[in-house]
Amino acid sequence: MAVKSNNIFVNLPVKDLKKTNEFFSQIGFEFNAQFSNENATCMVINENIFVMLLAEEFFKTFTKKDIADATRSTEVLIGLSAESKEKVDEMVNKALSAGGKPANEPQDHGFMYGWSFQDLDGHIWEVIYMDPSAIA
Repeated sequence: MAVKSNNIFVNLPVKDLKKTNEFFSQIGFEFNAQFSNENATCMVINENIFVMLLAEEFFKTFTKKDIADATRSTEVLIGLSAESKEKVDEMVNKALSAGGKPANEPQDHGFMYGWSFQDLDGHIWEVIYMDPSAIA
């Protein structure tokens, strides 16, 4: 039997929760107040995908391992789909305007277009558009 799950919750440690919330708000993300407090914010990607932004001290209560410094090393790349090439550029440009840093230059492979940015804590967000006709 295949493993199935209805939702995904990505948990990311952040140094300054307030600044992180402001950053992602400027990009256009919304938050679920029901699952947010002074230690954590639930950022809504869609009805089934959420990113729990956790203050580092709170994040540490969930693991015995050291927290990776995402400004110096990469543990994960977070990929988000976009509706068009223009929407990819729009999201990345908003992130850069809000204080994010470029991760890579835009990449256009014809059927797929992507661009990435680093958030305030150095986590890498890859935004991609894939032409639906190329998938068929």
